[in-house]
Amino acid sequence: MRGGRAPAFLLGGGVSDRPRLFRSSKLRPPPAPQIPEVGPEEAALLLSLLWMPALLPVVYRLLLLPRALLSMASGSPPSQPSPASGSAYVAGSVSAAFVTCPNEKVAKEIARAVVEKHLAACVNLIPQITSIYEWKGKIEEDSEVLMMIKTQSSLVPALTDFVRSVHPYEVAEVIALPVEQGNSPYLHWVRQVTGSVPESGTAPP
Repeated sequence: MRGGRAPAFLLGGGVSDRPRLFRSSKLRPPPAPQIPEVGPEEAALLLSLLWMPALLPVVYRLLLLPRALLSMASGSPPSQPSPASGSAYVAGSVSAAFVTCPNEKVAKEIARAVVEKHLAACVNLIPQITSIYEWKGKIEEDSEVLMMIKTQSSLVPALTDFVRSVHPYEVAEVIALPVEQGNSPYLHWVRQVTGSVPESGTAPP
């Protein structure tokens, strides 16, 4: 052999002038990503941002709590928006009057007359009611028709006078109850329909 460096023997039986490095068949896992450190201030800010949408309804209710407590202490309910039809309904300004009649024919005649004279805005007829009462020392039982009349409270005296003048009974039943609350548009309609009658307590001719 000529002068020079001796050949290097490699694993695998080959001869080469360039030595090879032995590499392990096992692959090393990639290095884990580094997570930046978060301080307590940053963690608190992150938690507040995550919880803020869920806390908004609770905060809104807490803001309304002093107003509700103040209303309870003063004895008055929280203010409500006024009805769209106009001013708020005045409790008791509309009444429901009840009249009993011997049959449906008489009830319809009286109902139509009080509506035409604007002594009532609406009359409901409830047929076949049973009335048990004492009359001249005897217990009586009759089948009657009940009229439910909606009108202004100020017109109840005029309504009573008219019913007494046309009713066949010797003593006609006319009782009225004031309406404290209800559907405001309907109650305003009752007042509007019967508003053309003067509130003097006398029935129109």
